[in-house]
Amino acid sequence: MRRLSQEQARRYALAAQGFNDPRPAGRKDVRHFRKVVDRVRLIQIDSVNYFSRAHFMPFFSRLGPYDRDALDNWLWRSGEMYEYWAHEASLIPVEDHRLHRWQAQRGDRWKSMQEFKKKEPGYLEDVYRQVEARGPIQTSELEDAGARPGTSMWNWNTGKLALEILFLEGKVTAADRPNFTRMYDLPERVIASRHLDAPDLPVAEAQTALLDQAALAMGVATAEDLADYYRIRMPEARPLIAAMVERGELAEVEVEGWPKSAYLHPEAKLPRSRRGTALLSPFDNLVWFRDRMERLWDFHYRIEIYVPEPKRIFGYYVLPFLLDGDLVGRVDLKTDRHESVLRVKGAFAEPGVDKKAVGRALREEIETIATWLGMEDVEIVNNGDLASSLS
Repeated sequence: MRRLSQEQARRYALAAQGFNDPRPAGRKDVRHFRKVVDRVRLIQIDSVNYFSRAHFMPFFSRLGPYDRDALDNWLWRSGEMYEYWAHEASLIPVEDHRLHRWQAQRGDRWKSMQEFKKKEPGYLEDVYRQVEARGPIQTSELEDAGARPGTSMWNWNTGKLALEILFLEGKVTAADRPNFTRMYDLPERVIASRHLDAPDLPVAEAQTALLDQAALAMGVATAEDLADYYRIRMPEARPLIAAMVERGELAEVEVEGWPKSAYLHPEAKLPRSRRGTALLSPFDNLVWFRDRMERLWDFHYRIEIYVPEPKRIFGYYVLPFLLDGDLVGRVDLKTDRHESVLRVKGAFAEPGVDKKAVGRALREEIETIATWLGMEDVEIVNNGDLASSLS
């Protein structure tokens, strides 16, 4: 069995995700957006806008500054992408629609949804008919949207819950996202018929195709890494991966320091050197599976949005900093749109790094991001062992 060093595994991972390529110069357009998606295969979205919408950052990290309105227009209005639960809530190339139908046919992602379906079949049908008659519509436009049971963002009213059940089952889809509000409509009015009418695939065949895409997007990965990319359950993923190895579609390898076997895609590229400098969203494909992130870089990271403030270690919205292909630090960022200031609320170096060199590179990246976000100033709070090197 072939043995890889941890350094080689890092290079495979960075190249697969597009970080080994230099950021393109000049104006970025749809061709550049497509290239990113071709590499990563899906873009996770998230409602938190404390620093930046999550889906903007993977493109910035790989391309540098671009027109965010142009990206949104392409993602939601070009017909080339569609929204569905793939990893988490994600944007996916529309040609992959039939690879995800098995998830829609199961419709069993959350127990609360199953209970609601059993209790309120008539209400679900009524909500569907409203979308059919008046779509695209948002939750507030339903005739009887119901009240929220609490103040938490996940305490959906009955109308939102019904729409999300229909969305999970593929009976409605997202037609647009003005101000990040999901507009629901029938799939046949949003997705081209050639994609909707493409024949269904057996579950194992669709999952194998997704595992192949995951392997190519990661370069080298464990079975758990592969299954997590599209949230395929391990009891289903494991025999499919074994069959792919037997057919020569994946090569089983050992990676230095990894406790389990890994799998190398035959098209994976191994650059001669490790590259890539970028701030990474907590939801970036390269780092969203924290166990893999720690195996590759010995970098322990947890997002602390849901941690009570007194218990946070690094801050509310912390982004890892990748410098020349190594994770060297992390920074807590907040975009103050009212004051037009990008606030650096904390900056922290990894053990053993050159703080001055990291600080210079991080400062340059922060200033570039601030300009891209339309902020007029950067404010650095003296918090963390890297903060003084940013000033």
